Amino acid sequence: MNNNDVLIRLRYALDIKDAEMVEIFALGGLKTTEEEIREIFSKLKDSSNNEAQDDEYMKELDNHALESFLNGFVIYKRGPQDSKPENSQQQFLMTKDNRNVNNILLKKVKIALSLTSDDMLDILKDAGVNLSKSELSAVLRKEGQRNYKECGDRYARNFLKGLAIRFRD
Repeated sequence: MNNNDVLIRLRYALDIKDAEMVEIFALGGLKTTEEEIREIFSKLKDSSNNEAQDDEYMKELDNHALESFLNGFVIYKRGPQDSKPENSQQQFLMTKDNRNVNNILLKKVKIALSLTSDDMLDILKDAGVNLSKSELSAVLRKEGQRNYKECGDRYARNFLKGLAIRFRD
């Protein structure tokens, strides 16, 4: 599951409009337009048979852009954080490589929507995934911590599916 797929699923689950997407990206420190948002969601057409390709989008979303969106989403849902003025301009980015994007997704959505661990377990259960509290805690830990566990695409995909079930029904 690539970053475009993650954003598409999150947008569907929470029913976020194009204008809101632009605002959220701006809150995360990334300037975009509605046209760029549509390119992020538009798949490339195969020239030979004019069908959409499965995993190629007109504009690929890198880890920095996805995390900027997630940071903006937290601010959009919870408001700006009251902190020291010297730190207010700096956005804290957690992505170091392609491996921990799913962990960051779960953490930031949990913060933005003010979800408890029990809420997250219920959302995963709605999608058909049974996870223990300790397994969820391992996924939500900081990378490098002793009990940290990498979140696979399966859990991220099912979490987004559970969000859609909870917020769209």
